Amino acid sequence: MKKAEEHDLPVDPEDSAARIRQLEKENREMRRSNEILNSAAAFFAAEFDRPQK
Repeated sequence: MKKAEEHDLPVDPEDSAARIRQLEKENREMRRSNEILNSAAAFFAAEFDRPQK
């Protein structure tokens, strides 16, 4: 508990649950962003592989 307080981590179970929900939301947003970036990278890679006119 002292270690958690030193690092400003939630010590109350209610705080922990809220923190977990927040991190899960951030995780979903990052995964979505990563999917978009991967799609864009694949698109541009395909564009560069096409023969130029």
